Amino acid sequence: MTLEEKVKEALDEIRPQLQADGGDLEFVSLEDGGIVNVKLTGACGNCPMATMTLKMGVERFLMDKIPEVTQVCQVFE
Repeated sequence: MTLEEKVKEALDEIRPQLQADGGDLEFVSLEDGGIVNVKLTGACGNCPMATMTLKMGVERFLMDKIPEVTQVCQVFE
């Protein structure tokens, strides 16, 4: 399984928690050095707590589950 596949699988595990609050996230890309780019959507897309959700929730989960992940960044499209 590639690193990108591992990341996508892990994001699918955390997605139901975001969806329970009316939000979601989309995988955008994986950069060299283990940087994961995601787009927060739904209620998460414009929530003032989105940065905390991203860093304390999604990033911490991914880094604990996949040691190669070094950072999670929000992409605004």
